Amino acid sequence: MPQLERTPRTVAATGTVPETPRATPTLALTSAATAVALMTYTAPAVSLPGIAADLHTGVSAQAWLLNGTPLGLAALLLVAGSLADDYGRRRIFVAGAIALGITTVLGGFTTSTLLFTLARIAQGAASAAILASSLGLLVQAFPTPKGRLHATGVWGAFVSGGIAVGPLVAGALPGWRTTYLVLGAVTLLVAALSARALTESRAPRGGRPDLVGALVFSLALVALVAALTLGRDGWLRTPVALLFAAAVVLMAVFALVEHRNRTPMIDLSLLRRPRFLGSAVGGLFTGLAVLGLFTFLPTLLQRTLGLSPLDTAWLFLLWSGLSFVVALQAKRLAGRISSRHQLTLGFALHAAAVLTMLGAVGSGSWTRVLPGLVIGGVGSGLLNAALPLVAVQSVPAERAAMGSGAQQTFRYIGSCAGVALTIALVTSGGGSPAHGANVAAVVSAGLAVVGALGVLVLRERS
Repeated sequence: MPQLERTPRTVAATGTVPETPRATPTLALTSAATAVALMTYTAPAVSLPGIAADLHTGVSAQAWLLNGTPLGLAALLLVAGSLADDYGRRRIFVAGAIALGITTVLGGFTTSTLLFTLARIAQGAASAAILASSLGLLVQAFPTPKGRLHATGVWGAFVSGGIAVGPLVAGALPGWRTTYLVLGAVTLLVAALSARALTESRAPRGGRPDLVGALVFSLALVALVAALTLGRDGWLRTPVALLFAAAVVLMAVFALVEHRNRTPMIDLSLLRRPRFLGSAVGGLFTGLAVLGLFTFLPTLLQRTLGLSPLDTAWLFLLWSGLSFVVALQAKRLAGRISSRHQLTLGFALHAAAVLTMLGAVGSGSWTRVLPGLVIGGVGSGLLNAALPLVAVQSVPAERAAMGSGAQQTFRYIGSCAGVALTIALVTSGGGSPAHGANVAAVVSAGLAVVGALGVLVLRERS
């Protein structure tokens, strides 16, 4: 087994978490960068109407405005995790933060739907480097199970925090372009601090980066998202069927490439581990059920209830803020409830939450969504706390960045598909947005139930 570079470890007084000398700055900087990456991802949730108006974007194409970042994330997370393990987690983390800062600033200057979508994809790719390397850095800084429980709990809470603050910042600042410039500047500041404060670590396997696998995987995702986006005009049309078929064929080619590659993006033998499969299922259905609906719901409420971007951001702060608080406190459940059961409970609460929202879009009152936002916020917090811990537990410690990248890849594949599906369900068939929203809510609840059953049946084994 490759030897990891370790910094000297100091053991604190009894009852505290053992840490390396750089554990605190590592946790602070990885959490901050992750939060900013998620802010960049979620900011368009409340500014989409303004962006679409400025860029003259049609309804179908708006799925690409939202899906650019998760598409870049899903396509590059696996290769970013492998690069972080092989070439240095700090190096990939800092490079990702610099790239995110630059591409976010450039996104603020775009003048067309295509350029903005490309900027969003580039932001997703940069965010992939941050997210995949973050947990690898935390595993190094917190080498004990208790320390990792603490660190992954805080990191997961900042995932929720970024989701919460992104729309609020976008709603408060004067225009979406200003939002992107501010977020870009903050990201570059975090990159500068990280270059000085973080300690390098790696677990090299040798060989070359799996760029062919990354390319084939990216093309498969593009085909899948395109099929779901075009589906709103008819699911049985030939172009939709061909795109779905292309996605399936490309995924088969990807599996073949990974099987033959000496240093693959993902070790396919991990799919025989129930714990890894549980991690993948948890990530996939979090994206499909939770992110898919809640990414587009703010835009839908603005259009149907006449809310301003800032009012919408404050409203959804109830959901995302509760998610942050619950994720931060969920570490207290350790020893009482397993991560698998925590994921199951999170999915069950999300299903209950969206079912309470049935009829809310057509009610004419924003108060109808409040119970669902509260219940859903608790469920989302449980999911965000459990997912990073399951990710690092599902693979050997020296492959922590790859394990993180794999799970988050499934999460953002789910997000891409979920957003495209939600928009298709809400806008297809010529029905009212209220009817489409009800259909989307029922589908989201059904997907959450499938996710709960999936992580429940994949029992953990020692």
